[in-house]
Amino acid sequence: MIAFFIVGTIVSYIINILLLRFSETLGIRNKNDVVVRWSNQSKPSLGGISFFVVFLFSAIGYSIVFNEDQSIFQNMQFIGLFAAGSIAFLMGLADDAYNTKPLIKLAVQIGCGLIFVFTDSVIDLTHNFWIDASITVLWVIAVMNSLNMLDNMDGITGTVVVFILATCLTSSYLVFEVNRNIWSILLVSQIGAMVGFLKLNINPSKLFMGDAGSQFIALFVSFFAIHNLWDAGQSIESPSWTGLLICLVAFTPSAVDTLTVVINRLRKGKSPMVGGKDHTTHHLVYAGLNDIKVWYVFVAISLISLILSSIMVYLVILKIYWVLGFFALYFVIVFAILFRLTHKYAHKVK
Repeated sequence: MIAFFIVGTIVSYIINILLLRFSETLGIRNKNDVVVRWSNQSKPSLGGISFFVVFLFSAIGYSIVFNEDQSIFQNMQFIGLFAAGSIAFLMGLADDAYNTKPLIKLAVQIGCGLIFVFTDSVIDLTHNFWIDASITVLWVIAVMNSLNMLDNMDGITGTVVVFILATCLTSSYLVFEVNRNIWSILLVSQIGAMVGFLKLNINPSKLFMGDAGSQFIALFVSFFAIHNLWDAGQSIESPSWTGLLICLVAFTPSAVDTLTVVINRLRKGKSPMVGGKDHTTHHLVYAGLNDIKVWYVFVAISLISLILSSIMVYLVILKIYWVLGFFALYFVIVFAILFRLTHKYAHKVK
């Protein structure tokens, strides 16, 4: 396991260094979108390519090292992740190059959600297939857009993803007690990939992950959240709503930002899908923090989310359900603080 993490980190870092050397004109972002993007410098947005490469290498490496009797390509859930992940990555790559129309991106995201549904990666919330299938598709769309929207300042999305994936990995150990299957290997390797990327993305960054990175990693996160957070309780016969609360806490940083932006834009009669400098990250800067301090704030929020959601998983295992609501208050508190902040400094939004 440690070896896969180390390899993922090294491969990601090397790939990103190589991409930097060949990106003087390829993949440059911020050249013509200074109104939307926070950074005032043009930087290559190729970091996400390393995520997909590490995903492929870790799957191949697992097949070679552990040499299972059954190929991972006979596993329908892995086929679903591979197919949807590939489509999400290619769509993001096209968006980085050609600025894909929003409706095309939405259609691809819906397609990714449907692939999950038909490869047995469905959120089991209501126990009604069609309702749960619809919830699954909406979940994939929500996560892919939420993490893409959060990718507005150096190091933020990558850091939030590391902690969410760490929560999924912790849940895997606590619930399934498995530390050497394809899922845990993919998780550990991708966490390593994010760490390798963050070395070049934390302020002052040298490159961005781009839509290729945000769309793929968001798809990856949504998949593991379904299996290790949403449906974790199902394997130990716990109420399905416990997974909802665990996800709410685990995704607090991205969910709070997205919810705040959507509410504020709708109240102003603006489309939530149009970019702008009105995110919670931006308002923390308006409040007096610099970019690196904003990153520290999100590290703290993400770390607390990891700890609380992991404790919630353990409580579900112990069948102590009544306490979970108190843990979910964390989401409410963070939302209330950051939402109020956006109103206090709303006059500074450009």
